[in-house]
Amino acid sequence: MAKILICDDSAFMRMMLKKVLVDHGHEVIGEASDGRQAVQMYRQYRPDLTTMDITMPKMDGIEAVRLIHEEDPLARIIMVTAVGQRSIITDALKAGASDFIVKPFVPSQVVEAINKVLASRFFTESLDNNSKKG
Repeated sequence: MAKILICDDSAFMRMMLKKVLVDHGHEVIGEASDGRQAVQMYRQYRPDLTTMDITMPKMDGIEAVRLIHEEDPLARIIMVTAVGQRSIITDALKAGASDFIVKPFVPSQVVEAINKVLASRFFTESLDNNSKKG
C-alpha cells in the first residue's frame, strides 16, 4: 500500500505505530527520532505519508512540517500529539499537516486517519493528472 515515514523521539511509540501500519499492509520506509532527522529522511525517501510527533529534540514537529511543506507542498503529514497539546494542532495544520492523531491512540484511529489522508492525496493526484491530459 503506502510507503510511510515515522517520526517520533519515543522508540516505543515508533514501534507501536509501525506495528499498526505493517499489520494494515503499509511499508515503513524509515524512522526518525528528531525533527532534523525527519526532514533529512523525508528528502531522502519522499514517502507517501509521514507521521510526525510534535515534541521532539533538535527541531520540533511543527518546524519540521513547515520545512517539508516548503519543499513539497503536496506532502501528506499526520501529526501525533499528546492529549494536552490540542491547542497547538492549529499551528501544525497551518504549517502544512494534513491531519492529527491524539496519543494514546487506538489502532483504528491511526488506520482511519491514514486512509483519509491517502484517499485525499490520490484524489488530488488524479485530478491533477486528468487536467494535464485535457
